[in-house]
Amino acid sequence: MAKKGKEQAPLQWAEMKAENSWTMFKVIAEFVDGYERMNQIGPCVSIFGSARTKPEHKYYQTAVDIARHCVEEGYGVITGGGPGIMEAANKGAFEAGGASVGLNIELPFEQGHNPYIDHDKVFNFKYFFIRKVMFVKYAQALVVLPGGFGTMDELFEVLTLKQTNKMAPIPIILVGSEFWTGLKSWIKNVMLDEFQNVSPADIDLMPITDDPKEVVRIINDFYAHEALKPKLDLG
Repeated sequence: MAKKGKEQAPLQWAEMKAENSWTMFKVIAEFVDGYERMNQIGPCVSIFGSARTKPEHKYYQTAVDIARHCVEEGYGVITGGGPGIMEAANKGAFEAGGASVGLNIELPFEQGHNPYIDHDKVFNFKYFFIRKVMFVKYAQALVVLPGGFGTMDELFEVLTLKQTNKMAPIPIILVGSEFWTGLKSWIKNVMLDEFQNVSPADIDLMPITDDPKEVVRIINDFYAHEALKPKLDLG
């Protein structure tokens, strides 16, 4: 019989209780700081996408153009504050003279924020879930460019909130047909048609485009249409 390895002693309940209490205060502090500062910024569009996208890539320039068009329509731009698509979107907003917001997350393998964020609009979060709240609560639209696991996480969380009416209606726009068409087809063909795990209306929650100007048109059309509807009180 193989010798059983030495087991690590479990954390004592008293220690866990004290640790959880301090965590609660840190979470509250991050929420309060985020709410107070974000409330001063005004209407914004949140732009998601890969941190690995290089400046020479076409989607980097696409993100710059989208952000610039958003600023021209009176919106600021919110990103995760890092490199890649985030940097591109902040660059477009910064160069167009609009609000350029960066919601950084503390990670061991990433360095500080990109240089195109307004100095008074740099946020540093310890907790992912608080950062996500700020992305969604203060966005008039969500624009999602090609990305990895983090981008997918953000997209599907927002889709879930919108599907379940846990957030106010806002447009969710996917940019890059070569990247997103396969995923949307899988959702329709497998999740909807084969397994009936979503409803037909859910497919329409995320239009796909390759045109930066079309992004702004979708946002403007959405709010022109929403203005005719009664407002949903979500508390």
